[in-house]
Amino acid sequence: MNSVAELQRPVARLGAAAIGIVQELGAYTLFTLKGLWHIFTFPLQIAKILNQVYFIGMKSVLVICLTGAFTGMVLGFQGYYSLVKFGSEGFLGAAVALSLVRELGPVLTAIMVVGRAGSAMAAEIGIMRISEQIDALETMDIDPLRFLVSPKIAASLISFPLLTAVFDVVGIFGGYLTGSILLGINPHIYYARVESGVLLEDVTGGFIKSVVFGLVVVTICCYQGYYTHKRVDGFGAKGVSLATTSAVVKSCVLVLVVDYVLTSFLM
Repeated sequence: MNSVAELQRPVARLGAAAIGIVQELGAYTLFTLKGLWHIFTFPLQIAKILNQVYFIGMKSVLVICLTGAFTGMVLGFQGYYSLVKFGSEGFLGAAVALSLVRELGPVLTAIMVVGRAGSAMAAEIGIMRISEQIDALETMDIDPLRFLVSPKIAASLISFPLLTAVFDVVGIFGGYLTGSILLGINPHIYYARVESGVLLEDVTGGFIKSVVFGLVVVTICCYQGYYTHKRVDGFGAKGVSLATTSAVVKSCVLVLVVDYVLTSFLM
């Protein structure tokens, strides 16, 4: 009997883990759908959405510009020394622009916003949960998802494409600084290759990715903070810190996973 029970334990643990994953995915899906639904329920929360656009979008512009500029400069260096081996350094503009518009722009924008705004949202909602402020909202018959989460989701759907566009433009200019000013490529050729190499579907694909990344990042960060009290690995201040860490890690990993999935469909 003992040997049979020992053989069953790994199977039971695997089954429990699978059930836990399915339950977590179900709870997250319902959380996301409810948050999206409340964006369009009346009265519309325009003021809160604008405040979140300022927090998520405007306050992230500086870090996005710095990241985009240095990313473009690095791409300019690396692209030049790769293309010059084949005598194709004139295509540097197209190489930098396509790398930014299709992949690096949406991905790095999402990761930067996770570090600057996503962690703050997870910590804020987590503290509200452990201090019973969310319970107080429910007591007053105020839907916490509508009050706390929906404005953040709406703001992310607005802010992420705009931040991605800023990242792309600044990155292309960074590639111009290294390619034309430092390495001597004709600037007219650089920008001509950018114009001819980037098509409308490339830009559209990048914006589609940015919208999906915005939804993924904000819902994961808010979800982790909202259910801080249900964590089994910590409670109170420790639970908030673990929820914030989990939100950042899961958001960054899922951004890369979703990027691969979307790229396979958009190619």
